[in-house]
Amino acid sequence: MKKITIAIDGHSSCGKSTMAKDLARKLGYIYVDTGAMYRAVTLFALRNNLFNADGTIKTEELEKRMDEICISFKFNPEAGRPDTYLNGELVEQEIRSMEVSSHVSPIATLPFVRTAMVAQQQKMGEQKGIVMDGRDIGTVVFPNAELKIFVTASAEVRAQRRFDELKQKGMEADFEEILKNVQERDYIDSHREVSPLRKADDALELDNSYMAIEEQNKWLLEQYSRVVE
Repeated sequence: MKKITIAIDGHSSCGKSTMAKDLARKLGYIYVDTGAMYRAVTLFALRNNLFNADGTIKTEELEKRMDEICISFKFNPEAGRPDTYLNGELVEQEIRSMEVSSHVSPIATLPFVRTAMVAQQQKMGEQKGIVMDGRDIGTVVFPNAELKIFVTASAEVRAQRRFDELKQKGMEADFEEILKNVQERDYIDSHREVSPLRKADDALELDNSYMAIEEQNKWLLEQYSRVVE
């Protein structure tokens, strides 16, 4: 069976990564979490004092140091998914913190950051047989992907999922703060000048607000089968 490129885009905290990981595992494809890449850049900026006191980014300094940022993924057999590494250091838990979440959207709007990440992502997908999720995979990174999915859910549902995820990990969480963060990220992601979040013209939309994981996985496999047959 021929290998294809699968692009999954959508709003924050709508379960893109979970469904992309599950689909890749079932198909024996490579999975790449592009959101984790932008989170890793954000973590690097936080660690290296590249934010001003008012939360704005020291853009020129960050741009000069982009060559110092190497992001990679290694499969974690215990978790059954790839973990994110920043310059060889496992940072999977750190990049999921609220501190990173509240700073990642401004980082992801920077043209030089997106250019660097897109180049890495396109290189990863040269051989096909890949599932990649993010904000601009079907529109910018892989505009010729054979299967494009755009995932959405209500802001309240997404905030509750994020809240539950953080509590499950034993991390502090405040629902109202998370909801505000989700809404702010939606606005920033959709209104940025470079690669704004939007549904590709040929993408299939999936609203999973009230779908069980098993239901959405079945739907995804059906769309995959339709394309490769």
